[in-house]
Amino acid sequence: MRFRSLPLNGVYLIDPDPHKDDRGVFARLFCERELKLIGHTRPIVQINHSLTTQRGTIRGMHFQYGPRAEIKMVKCLAGMVFDVIVDLRKMSPTFGKWHGEELSSDNMKMMYIPEGFAHGFQTLTEDAQLLYLHTAFYRPECEGGVRFDDPDLSISWPLPPVKISGKDRNLPRISELKEYF
Repeated sequence: MRFRSLPLNGVYLIDPDPHKDDRGVFARLFCERELKLIGHTRPIVQINHSLTTQRGTIRGMHFQYGPRAEIKMVKCLAGMVFDVIVDLRKMSPTFGKWHGEELSSDNMKMMYIPEGFAHGFQTLTEDAQLLYLHTAFYRPECEGGVRFDDPDLSISWPLPPVKISGKDRNLPRISELKEYF
């Protein structure tokens, strides 16, 4: 696995360094020893999968507060998404900044998202599937989020949004969050 630091401190794009031959491709998705090189020591306790059928759909921007704050690693298994993170660490020099990367089944890259970040994505193809590795169990009472269209964030989504859940439409703006990391 190769780790590329991204503009927001602690965030990495992971290239699984795939091995290709006439049979196909083999790539490592997780290696505890290699993740320690970037300071990751927490165990993965939950793995989730999502399928989003319509191109242009936005899911997010989600996170978990407090004792259930989590590190996520996100990989696109099918299709392509524009994966976005927002720094919610109040004392960070990049607080309120966002960064996006294209993740696809073709490029095989993963996003490493530390605690203190909101995460979301927009599907760039139909039938996009994501795999999420989490370091904390989901707890509804710790769930938080910020609006995908918050003017204070000005996220540049690549496509016009076509489908957003009512829950995601009603998330607060970053300025309305009651607590930060």
